[in-house]
Amino acid sequence: MSAPSVLIVGCGDVGSRLAKQLLACSWQVSGLRRNIGQLPAGVKGVAADLFDAQCPATWPVETPDYLVYCTAASQHDEAGYKAAYVDGLKHVLGWLAERGQTPRRLLFVSSSSVYAQQSGEWIDEKAVTEPQGYSGTVMLDAEQLALAGAVPATIVRLTGIYGPGREWLLSQVRQGYRVTEEPPLYGNRIHAEDAAGLLAFLLKADADGRALDDCYIGVDDAPAPLAEVMAWLRDFMGVTQWSEQERVRRTGSKRCSNARARALGWAPQYPSFKEGYAAILEGRSE
Repeated sequence: MSAPSVLIVGCGDVGSRLAKQLLACSWQVSGLRRNIGQLPAGVKGVAADLFDAQCPATWPVETPDYLVYCTAASQHDEAGYKAAYVDGLKHVLGWLAERGQTPRRLLFVSSSSVYAQQSGEWIDEKAVTEPQGYSGTVMLDAEQLALAGAVPATIVRLTGIYGPGREWLLSQVRQGYRVTEEPPLYGNRIHAEDAAGLLAFLLKADADGRALDDCYIGVDDAPAPLAEVMAWLRDFMGVTQWSEQERVRRTGSKRCSNARARALGWAPQYPSFKEGYAAILEGRSE
């Protein structure tokens, strides 16, 4: 039996990490992006622009066993989000239909922005989704498009991704910015390597014949108040000065649960922000 094949649409940071993990398991991996020269070694390039409705000439001739849609918006406004997540997905689903291809499953990478809870509630996949901002609203529209398509789909709602190159919070700590402690502003995180690891785990579980739910939340084991995270980082990094400014994250405060993914057998390599940020700061997180 040949190894499964996967086409990763939007093969950027998380997609490239996923590609490397699957290549290590002998999967056949194709990656779609504008600049295929930036794909990891071993990934077959599919040069394409998701904003162009015309099927790319490099689209795979053989039907990929799996499709992972994990693009990122290049323009951070409502139009940019709609182009990346809704219009782009429509194009990809259209290309599949045009070629008569039906993969076994689509993994659509979404975001916890579909949840608008703000009082520190625990959130799971069954929690109400009533996004208040354009990002969550557009993402929810894209999720519904994925679930309504001809390809069986699973939604993966990733929380705040951090890792090498995603170090905004570390820069804030270095500059001595403060954060309000009360009420606690709970944040949810997942290391980029764990985000890719969850996607890889779900693909391999499906390939092994295990039943997947239609949605999973990608988050580590320990949602924590932002003030606690910054205090730990200050201590770990030896930052002693304070800024006169105070930076407060004004978006929702909620605690996301990974119980559903864990029940399937997944576990994060970096169970909390402490392990993840320590690895980054010590140069052990690639």
